[in-house]
Amino acid sequence: MQFRTRRAILFGDCDPGGVVYTPRIAHFVVEAGLAFLSHALGAPAERRLFSFGILPPARALSIEFLHPMTWDEAIDIDVTVERLGEHSFTLAIAAVNAEGRTTFRGTITQVAISPQTRRPVSLPDELRAALERVRIG
Repeated sequence: MQFRTRRAILFGDCDPGGVVYTPRIAHFVVEAGLAFLSHALGAPAERRLFSFGILPPARALSIEFLHPMTWDEAIDIDVTVERLGEHSFTLAIAAVNAEGRTTFRGTITQVAISPQTRRPVSLPDELRAALERVRIG
């Protein structure tokens, strides 16, 4: 199942030429991932993940830049579960502008780690179940 969120490109997201500053797109990916997880978990993602007794750092982030985005433009960002592993999950993210052009695609892989040992642990059952539910639709 695909989740969609909308984001406006803000003045502060842009370089002096009025085009989105490249590192901001990584922030868009993280924001969209958290919105997706909040939807999947039925509560703010950050609080729910911490309540499971894990930390969810990113292990990998990949972004492909396909079309420039400018100030005041609105983009729709789609998020899906690409992969569920023993200790991690990967979200696929794609943004589309009002003309229907894909502006960027990316993936982010997050790992469940123990706050005490900083070592990977199995995905909590509740998190895995929520991700499987939205993956299947």
